[in-house]
Amino acid sequence: MRKFTGSISTIAILVIMSTLSARAQSNATSSKNLRHVVLFKFKDTSKPADVKKVEDAFRALPGKINLIKDFEWGTNNSPENLNQGLTHCFFATFSSEKDRDAYLVHPSHVAFVEILKPHLDKATVIDYWAGK
Repeated sequence: MRKFTGSISTIAILVIMSTLSARAQSNATSSKNLRHVVLFKFKDTSKPADVKKVEDAFRALPGKINLIKDFEWGTNNSPENLNQGLTHCFFATFSSEKDRDAYLVHPSHVAFVEILKPHLDKATVIDYWAGK
């Protein structure tokens, strides 16, 4: 076993520096956001009421699943015509991949998918850690 030959104040400084470093790393991790971006194209046979039902069901998820840190949604209005038929964007934020993974199998999300399935033509999903 090696003996430390430094003074008590040196040990105290090392402990403080280690603690501050750990807190800084923890704060950096906790301030990151995992974005879950979902884009939908609905079937041509789906009526506006069907699409509204899907919108309402997705918008209700943050009230049912507390793992969702933030949520927003909207419909495409880009003049570039590059959306490939995708019309709806839903944007959920999670604190961790663990939270996102739990959300995916949550009974409320599973029930939402059942509402969506009959009307879904195409979906694109992208998850990423937000950077600045």
